Amino acid sequence: MIRVLLAEDQAMMRGALAVLLDLEEDLRVVAQVDDGKAIVPTVLETKPDVALLDIELPGMSGLDAAERLRDAAPACRVVIVTTFGRPGYLQRAMAAGAAGFLVKDGPVEGLADAIRRAASGETVVDPELAGHALRVAASPLTPRERDALAAAEDGSTIADIAARLHLSTATVRNYLSDAIGKTGTRNKTEAALLARRNGWL
Repeated sequence: MIRVLLAEDQAMMRGALAVLLDLEEDLRVVAQVDDGKAIVPTVLETKPDVALLDIELPGMSGLDAAERLRDAAPACRVVIVTTFGRPGYLQRAMAAGAAGFLVKDGPVEGLADAIRRAASGETVVDPELAGHALRVAASPLTPRERDALAAAEDGSTIADIAARLHLSTATVRNYLSDAIGKTGTRNKTEAALLARRNGWL
């Protein structure tokens, strides 16, 4: 029996997935969470073989949770299941040690098969997305530049971003300036938009 954890913030989607996966004779959903911060503690408590993680979760993204699971629960295989089939997200997921990356518009049979393959040690990636990711450059941003851009997405001022990230305004200006230069954009808003579109944030 393959034990599965589901991390999905939309209750209807999470419930439907749990019902469909439990219909499979060899799969059992042992835990469901709707917040990214609950992933690691719940994995440590319930010890699933595979964790299915959405990317866009409150509290902590599925990508950040995958990184933490790599150290906290290396035996748990992570499969990212997302609406956002962005090459940058795939690259970050693989760098975080994920065993799989699938988009949500695929058939449930494909998801069940991916869980089995991930549990057996294989890496499972949506083939079309994998091909696209190979043609797109990896993120040029450092983690701190990424943090500064993510904080700038809502139009916050340099001072607001500095306060939120516990940095000086000069440091934030430097991070944003470097990010603007690396993305070839004109300002922090354009840089954040491009980074989000490429899956770098």
